[in-house]
Amino acid sequence: MARIEGLFICLLIVIMDIVAGILGIEAEIAQNKVHHLKFLIFECKEPSPQAFKLGLAAAALLALAHVIANLLGGCMCICSKEDLERSSANRQLAVACLFLSWIVLAVGLGMLIIGAMTNSKSRTSCGISHHNFLSIGGILCFVHGLFCVAYYVSATAMAREDEKAIHRGGGAQMGERGQHTGLHP
Repeated sequence: MARIEGLFICLLIVIMDIVAGILGIEAEIAQNKVHHLKFLIFECKEPSPQAFKLGLAAAALLALAHVIANLLGGCMCICSKEDLERSSANRQLAVACLFLSWIVLAVGLGMLIIGAMTNSKSRTSCGISHHNFLSIGGILCFVHGLFCVAYYVSATAMAREDEKAIHRGGGAQMGERGQHTGLHP
């Protein structure tokens, strides 16, 4: 039953990130359809309400997928480099994927929001051209999906390892670092 639930959660995260990525790329296409004049690095363009809506929808889906992956993946605490080095491979992979998913979220969400905000004004804007923010943000949504699924899978595998270690302890519990913390010798 837990595997079916895990598969459903992974599919949900992947589908949300794929839809967010497609919306980001569609927002870029909608933005490129509006009338604009370009001279060297300067550009004057009209905002695209369609690109604004699609960009915000992509940003919202990306954020929601990240929240779901982090809430359902569980909480882990690595306080020092020594803790990380002594931890299991699943814990190390989970920490790495969690760290990378946060970086991809920050960059991708930033790109989507900047791209959407350039299309939110009701008047024509002129300035240095800002190309491909929406499409790069859309592509980062796909990358985010990979890291979030890898995080969720490794975090749940890590939790199963911890449960098995506790049950193997025979009455004594295993601590965070795998040390014997029970009263029995």
